[in-house]
Amino acid sequence: MTQSPAPGARARTALPTAVTLRSRPLVVLIVIGLLALVGALVAAVWVQNRSAADGDLVEHTLEVEARVNALSALNEQIETSRRGYLLQGDDIYRRHFVDAAAQVGPLIARIDEMTNDNGSQQARLNALRNLSEQRRAHLANVVALVKSGRRRLAVRAFGNDDSTAITRRFRAIVDEMLHEEQALLRDRNIRQRETLTTLYIVLAITAALIIAIAASVLVILGRASKALHASNAELERLNSNLEAEIDARTGELQRANQEIQRFAYIVSHDLRSPLVNVMGFTAELETARKDIAAYFDTLFEEHPDLASQEARRAVEEDLPEALEFIRTSTAKMDRLINAILQLSRQGQRRLAPEELAMGTLVEDIADSLHQRASTAGATITIEELPDIVSDRLAIEQIFSNVMENAVKYLSPDRAGEVTVRGRVEGARAVYEIEDNGRGIDQRDHGRIFELFRRSGAQDQPGEGLGLAYVRALIYRLGGAVEVESELDRGTTFRLSLPLAISAS
Repeated sequence: MTQSPAPGARARTALPTAVTLRSRPLVVLIVIGLLALVGALVAAVWVQNRSAADGDLVEHTLEVEARVNALSALNEQIETSRRGYLLQGDDIYRRHFVDAAAQVGPLIARIDEMTNDNGSQQARLNALRNLSEQRRAHLANVVALVKSGRRRLAVRAFGNDDSTAITRRFRAIVDEMLHEEQALLRDRNIRQRETLTTLYIVLAITAALIIAIAASVLVILGRASKALHASNAELERLNSNLEAEIDARTGELQRANQEIQRFAYIVSHDLRSPLVNVMGFTAELETARKDIAAYFDTLFEEHPDLASQEARRAVEEDLPEALEFIRTSTAKMDRLINAILQLSRQGQRRLAPEELAMGTLVEDIADSLHQRASTAGATITIEELPDIVSDRLAIEQIFSNVMENAVKYLSPDRAGEVTVRGRVEGARAVYEIEDNGRGIDQRDHGRIFELFRRSGAQDQPGEGLGLAYVRALIYRLGGAVEVESELDRGTTFRLSLPLAISAS
């Protein structure tokens, strides 16, 4: 039955469209604002990373500078201890400059690791290594002179010996290294300040843009509010009688639905009477055929010349085949009529809502399918399911049909797995029945819910009524059913049901 549009429907759709057109600048401004915020966030992250990197470089430079200063202190300590040893001859001075000289090599190696990306510093460190080795030899010579009693000779050569020149050259190279590290430190501090300045500029621009967008949005919202107020007044005027019209149309649809159900009941009921007659006369024909066959047997024995082979073949082969075809067809038609009657009765049955423990209910259904699942080598897994208030009979029939189909159409190429799970979405419970069976072709996803329609190989018994029955029951409960499937990749039926229904 086709429902004509209600009066005023055209006006009701035009007004919101006008409001939508007015709101486009608002959407654009909001998008610009969001893009500005995203841009500010990206800039802030970039600046933070850049600042962290600059901070690491500054810290690295300070550490290098501290170690170069330590190297300078060791150089002075070595020279001071050497002089004290020459002047006093005390062995404590010798130990001091020997200990200090031993620390120079590891310290140079550590600085070398820290400045491996700086070619000029690497060259200076190589020079310091050479000077350190030369000084080690000279210090050994000084110790030998003192221990052999020729300390005066070593003192007289004090001002002009190679060790003094090495110390001065070592000091000059260390000063050059300190000067370069200080220059690097200044540059990196300047870059860090420039990075922060960039961040402040980006944030200031973003803040100004957001303020401008906010002001524009307020202006647009004010205009939209006035337009919406006018639209609401017009809608109230147009829809003053809408509820009465909806009630009238709903009543018409209900009456039409009841009429269709009555028609289906009458048609299927009236079809049953001639079908019963056909089935009865078929049985009588079978009895008559047996009598005729017995007569032909007697006639063939007593008067073989009177009985033709064609007549005997017709009685013994053709008639039984025709009668069997009639019986098969009438049995199928009987099942179809029963299915139509069942659908019609379900539409008229009064729903009886009750609290349903869905976990227990589905486990009972799984137990009833245990034998069939075991034969197919399949397992049925039931996860946590939300409880609902609904009609027990309808829910049992829905889940039984879908779970039975899942077991029936498993793939012989792999171990069958059927999983039932559920969750709550708002005011609805969503249940999923998933299998890893043969799957359903994409073209058949809508057709499998139609009466007498089946998908894929017809190697299982059935008339194509189960899923049509499931959809009718789901709709009656105010729910919906969806299917997701690919060939040879399994099927998932998704059942969406209200958490609670009222009696009807």
